[in-house]
Amino acid sequence: MKQERLVKKAQKGNDKAYLTLFQQYEADIYRMAYVYVKNKDDALDLVQEVAYQSFKKIGTLKNPEYLKTWLMKITINCSLNLLNTNKKVIPLSLGFEVITGAEDEDIALTLSLQELIDTLKEDEKSIILLKYYDDRTLKEISEILDIPLGTAKSILYRALDKLRQNAKEVGNYG
Repeated sequence: MKQERLVKKAQKGNDKAYLTLFQQYEADIYRMAYVYVKNKDDALDLVQEVAYQSFKKIGTLKNPEYLKTWLMKITINCSLNLLNTNKKVIPLSLGFEVITGAEDEDIALTLSLQELIDTLKEDEKSIILLKYYDDRTLKEISEILDIPLGTAKSILYRALDKLRQNAKEVGNYG
C-alpha cells in the first residue's frame, strides 16, 4: 500500500517519493546490471541510467505494484544496449579484470557458473537470471521481457538444457 502511494506521488512529480522508491531497489538494479556487464563501473553507470530513464518515464507506469518488475525491465534493456554498444568498440589491448568478492566465496565455482551463463544467448541469460537470481515467475518474466508465456517457457527449458550440457562437458574436463 505504501509503495502504491509513493508511486502516485512520484508520478505527480514528487522527487522525494521517487528517490525513496528508487533506493528500495537500487541494490537489485546494481546486481542485475553487474551480472550483464561484469564490471563495477559499468554497472554503476547503468544504475544511474536506470534512475534517469525511470524518473523520466515514471508517469507511464500503469500498475504501481509492478514497480520492481518495471525497473528490472529498464535495467535489462539498458544493460543490453550497453553490451551492444561495447561490441562495436575494439579495445587497443586485451586485459583482464580482477575479480573481487567476499573472501568466503568459492572463486572457482563462481567462475564456472559465470562461464556457463556466458555461453547462453542474451534472451536465455535474461530468463535464467530473472528466474533463479531474481526469483521471478514465468508470468512475470514474460511481462518483463514482453514475450508470450509459452515463449518464455521454451527459452527457459532450452537454456537449462544448454546449461546441463555445458556443465557435463566442464565436469568431464575438470
